[in-house]
Amino acid sequence: MTTALITGSTSGIGAAFARRLAAGGHDLVLVARDTRRLREQATELHDRHGIEAEVLTADLAEDTGIEAVAARLDDRKNPVDLLVNNAGFGNKGRYLDVPMADELRMLKVHCEAVLRLTSAAATAMRARGRGGVVNVASVAAFVPRGTYGASKAWVVQFTQGAARDLAGSGVRLMALAPGFVRTEFHERAGMGTDSIPNWMWLDADKLVAAALDDLARGKTLSIPDPRYKALMGAAKLVPRGVLGAVSSRTRKYGPQ
Repeated sequence: MTTALITGSTSGIGAAFARRLAAGGHDLVLVARDTRRLREQATELHDRHGIEAEVLTADLAEDTGIEAVAARLDDRKNPVDLLVNNAGFGNKGRYLDVPMADELRMLKVHCEAVLRLTSAAATAMRARGRGGVVNVASVAAFVPRGTYGASKAWVVQFTQGAARDLAGSGVRLMALAPGFVRTEFHERAGMGTDSIPNWMWLDADKLVAAALDDLARGKTLSIPDPRYKALMGAAKLVPRGVLGAVSSRTRKYGPQ
């Protein structure tokens, strides 16, 4: 039986990955900051699907949290076959309105943690000749929209570059770039969503199913919905200044 480690597992896209993988018979390592919610999630998934669900409390905005998860990924006696780097958050406000400490915390979670955890996982996976990593980005990576979009653009570029370097090793890396998903993400960040049309919202469970299919097919970038694939295709033809203005009006902060 294979094991998947999911960061930010207790809500949104992370919880959808946990449900899908548990239903498929995968054991899980569930990572988040809230121990109570982790234990409740682990119990529910174990009882419903008969899988083993390990709990690892960690704050990926802190070095100690990153190090704890990296150590679990490096455990060769209990290997992790799939890493889902899903943990993330958004800050409310435009550039220079957000405190620098909050901006740096976002970069720690979105970039440094993703780099260190992907590296820990890929090193162990390459030694075994198999494994996979999904790094959750956002379609915000493809439009000019402040620190959030910039951090997700880094996730996309890093993941695709690392995937190319690891080609032939048996380790698959993929960046997942969803659009708006109905989760706790926007509520936690205090972001209004009234201006977002209903057709732009995605279902987390369907998104995850499509993403895992894309990973199995060897894709290094997954935009798992025809609507957003069309939008991103059109975005290539629109001047970046126009994209930035549209993004600002719709408060495009991304998934999760």
